Amino acid sequence: MAERRRTGYSIQRKILDEGAVDEMAEKSDSKPSLCEKVKKSMSCSGPRLKNCLLGSVPVISWLPRYSIRDNALGDLISGISVGIMQLPQGMAYALLASVPPVFGLYSSFYPVLIYFIFGTSKHISVGTYAVMSVMIGGVTDRLAPDSNFIIWDNVTNSSIVDAVSRDAERVRVAAAVTFMSGLFQILLGLVQFGFVVTYLSEPLVRGYTTGAAIHVIVSQLKYTFGISPVKYSGPLSLIYTVLEICYLIPQTNIGTLVVSIVAIIGLILAKELNAYLSKKLPVPIPVELLAVIVATVVSWQFNLEGEYGVDVVGIIPSGLQPPVLPAASLFGQVIGDAFALSVVGYGIAISLGRIFALKYGYKVDSNQELIALGLSNSIGGIFQCFAISCSMSRTMVQESTGGKTQVAGALSAIVILFITLWIGTLFEALPKAVLAAIIYVNLHGMMKQFMDISALWRSNKVDMLVWIATFILTLLLNPDMGLAAAIGFSMLTVIFRTQLPTYSLLGQVPDTDVYRPLEDYNQVRQVPGILIFRSSATLYFANAEMYQDALGEKSGIDITKILSAKKKLEAKRKRHEEKNAKKAKKAAKKSAEGEPERAEQKDIAIIEMNAEPDPSLPRAIVLDLSPVNFLDTVGIKTLRSIQRDYGEIGIEVVLAGCQTGVVDNLQTGGFFSDKVTKSCLFSSIHDAVLYCQSGFYLTYGLYFNANTLTD
Repeated sequence: MAERRRTGYSIQRKILDEGAVDEMAEKSDSKPSLCEKVKKSMSCSGPRLKNCLLGSVPVISWLPRYSIRDNALGDLISGISVGIMQLPQGMAYALLASVPPVFGLYSSFYPVLIYFIFGTSKHISVGTYAVMSVMIGGVTDRLAPDSNFIIWDNVTNSSIVDAVSRDAERVRVAAAVTFMSGLFQILLGLVQFGFVVTYLSEPLVRGYTTGAAIHVIVSQLKYTFGISPVKYSGPLSLIYTVLEICYLIPQTNIGTLVVSIVAIIGLILAKELNAYLSKKLPVPIPVELLAVIVATVVSWQFNLEGEYGVDVVGIIPSGLQPPVLPAASLFGQVIGDAFALSVVGYGIAISLGRIFALKYGYKVDSNQELIALGLSNSIGGIFQCFAISCSMSRTMVQESTGGKTQVAGALSAIVILFITLWIGTLFEALPKAVLAAIIYVNLHGMMKQFMDISALWRSNKVDMLVWIATFILTLLLNPDMGLAAAIGFSMLTVIFRTQLPTYSLLGQVPDTDVYRPLEDYNQVRQVPGILIFRSSATLYFANAEMYQDALGEKSGIDITKILSAKKKLEAKRKRHEEKNAKKAKKAAKKSAEGEPERAEQKDIAIIEMNAEPDPSLPRAIVLDLSPVNFLDTVGIKTLRSIQRDYGEIGIEVVLAGCQTGVVDNLQTGGFFSDKVTKSCLFSSIHDAVLYCQSGFYLTYGLYFNANTLTD
């Protein structure tokens, strides 16, 4: 191995404490007041108004500069391809939302056009999404169950479900929760709350989508077997549904099962062929569309519904629905579900949007994405759509077929408009089992996420625990409550990690100003007489007591025992002084009265006070606060207590590596006083070590040895 090239490194300067740095850098204490901040934010000017308009409606900024020669062909091919995919996926995901399939087409049209105007990602394909659809389905099934629409059929003399009234009510529920989720997203975007997605870590999102995918699969089993299980809602509903399906399996419709098996096998083979020929074909084969067309033709030709009892899509009205304001009476019942939808939909869309923005070198505005999705959902709710987000499969097709701008999404919406207006009625004979098969096959990517567990086991076991816990909570509590519980669990892991940090004693790398943990390096040496202590986490109320205990354990100094011994010593000394004072007073009185002094031989207790420090104790302690990014009142009190207690036994405590925010916390928290100034704070560990070695301390204490007490 070639010897590492070494370059000269030399610097000469005086030891700098925080006060000296403030003086040299001329720290400014002037900060804008709240009124000034509000006035500045409310001020209006021509350039600011223009930037605000362009930022709020991004299409105005990029569409005039759209290059037809460079982008038009790719966007056209991409838009047609994605639009063709939207047809079967929209109808299939409408089944997940428990609404008629045509409303999946509406949800693939209106929101996509709105996102085209207000969105900032050039590549993601918004529209219906499996996880969002199953969350909507949970709400519609809960608020509009079949049991609420039982009527008596005089023809068959039996109870049946009024499907028309049920579906109309479910559409109202889906529109209301979609409208509310859009309002939440707009509100979060306006208050610049885009960072909320940071609470959705990648392991949490992947564990959640995997758990939601299981809910999706279970919800479609009724279409695969042609059975009608009882609807369950609330915690453990997935388990009850699975048990109900197992109980009803003997009643399976054989025709429906055959259609499902053939469709699943055909889709898998076609997708494998598509992947094999992907490099040779300019455009992927529209597998789902071909499956829908073939299944519709076969169903119509052989009358699968009449002859074999196969459940089909049914009536698909042509044209678009007029706008209808969502029922305000439902808002109170869906507010929690709406907030969960807003967070999940935004988290998935922004995560995928950032991936492609990084790949192609542009920026996605997180707050504007919130507003764009919010407008898509709120306006979509008025047109009776259900909540949308970003689909990974469609996004990959949009990108791989040459899509370069949001125009591809707008063109896909036009394709859906054409289908809805003219040819949608042709798919009325389509078996629902085929739509369920499309859902199963499209979820294979999510099922591969189980491989995350082994990868996370090797890289980060805490993240693996978050993944597994999120998956289990989503299965047991349903997607809406499962998400809230998963976020809570993820936050608990952060708290536990800060409560259980790594505590280390640092030593110096020879002939450098670099300090590393003594236990991790063989050539690192402890600085004589100086103990350097570091915690890997920030210092706050949850771990402040452990910080003090760890300092005592690492240093080997039982500060409580030593202070207790010192107090006893001081008390004894005081008692002896008082006793001697009384004796002297008594002797003086007798002397004044002329009584002769009598010699008294008594044992005298000796209390030894050392003028030199105990050699077993360090002369100074340096607390490395470089990992600390904030201090609360408990943390400040802890540092003050450490400095006071160790100072009483003659050990000077100084702080090193404090960030500017931490220094401000110390300032406002009352850490400094006439005796404790910024001269005990140092920008680096090396400055603090050199200061301690120089022998100059802020305070001087009387050294004593707790082992030399004699009675």
